[in-house]
Amino acid sequence: MTTGTSPQDFMKLLDATAADTETLLGKLLADATLPGEIARPHRLIEAMRYSSLNGGKRLRPFLVVASADMFGIPRNGALMAGAALECIHCYSLIHDDLPSMDNSDLRRGRPTAHKKFDDATAILAGDALLTLAFDIITRDEVHRDAGVRLALTRALARASGIGGMAGGQMLDLAGEGRFGDREPPDVARLQQMKTGALLKYGCIAGAILGQASKDQYTALDAYGHAFGEAFQIADDLLDVEGDAAALGKPAGQDAALGKTTFVTQLGLDGAKARLRDLLKQADAALAPFGARGDVLRAAARFVAERQN
Repeated sequence: MTTGTSPQDFMKLLDATAADTETLLGKLLADATLPGEIARPHRLIEAMRYSSLNGGKRLRPFLVVASADMFGIPRNGALMAGAALECIHCYSLIHDDLPSMDNSDLRRGRPTAHKKFDDATAILAGDALLTLAFDIITRDEVHRDAGVRLALTRALARASGIGGMAGGQMLDLAGEGRFGDREPPDVARLQQMKTGALLKYGCIAGAILGQASKDQYTALDAYGHAFGEAFQIADDLLDVEGDAAALGKPAGQDAALGKTTFVTQLGLDGAKARLRDLLKQADAALAPFGARGDVLRAAARFVAERQN
C-alpha cells in the first residue's frame, strides 16, 4: 500500500481528532439541560461520561473527519457527525460488556460500566448514549442542508440497527450457542454487521456530508467495507497474539467464549494473508481520489498494524 502520509503524521492527525472529539463529547455530556429536557440525573450523566470520555483512539470519528475533509467539509460539522457515531460505538461497548453478553470486567484498562456502577445504570447509560447520538446527528451544526442530515441519520440507523451492529451482535450470540445448538456463523457477514457497519459509516458519512457523486460514494463504500473487515481480522489476531496489558482487556476472550472468528476459520496464516489482500482492496478503492485519499490509506495501514 502506497501512501504519502507517514505513520508519524497519521498519528498526529488521529490524536488531534481524538482530542477534538473528547472536548466536544465533554460539552455534549454536560450537566446543563437542553430545551425539551426536564433533568439530567447525575448518576446517569456520570456513567455516560465514564464510558465515553478518557479513552479510545476515536477511530470512527476520525474516519468521518478524514473522509469529509476530502470534500472540503468544515471540520466542526464533521466532528459533530463523528461525535454522534462515537456515542453509538460507546453505547455498544457498554452493552457488549454486560454479564448477559460478553461478561467483561475490563475495558480500556478500567472496570467496565456495570462493574464501576451496576447493571441497571450501565444499561441506561447505553440507552441514553444511543438516543443522544440521534439528537446530535440531526442538529443544524452538522450540515446546513436538512436533506443531508436526514441521509446521515437514516444511514446511521441502518448501520447500528437490525441489519447492522445490533443484528451482528445477535448473530454472534447465536454462534455461541446461546439459543440452542451452536452453528458456526458466516464470520464475514457477522463482522460486516457487528463491527464493520459503523466503521463503514464513518467513511460514507464524509461522502454524504460532501454530497459526493455516485462514483465517489461507491468508492468510499468499497473502502469502508475493506477497512471494516481488515479491522476485525486485526482484532481477531490481537486476541490470539496480543498482550493483555497493551490491549487494556483480557486476551483470549474469543476462544474462552467459543466464538468463531477469522482466525478460527482461516488459521493464523490465512487470516494474515486475507488482511494483506484487504489492504490492497482499500488502496484500490481510493484510486479515484488520488493524493486526497492518502490519509485514509494510512488509516487502513494503521488498523492492520496496530497493537491494541
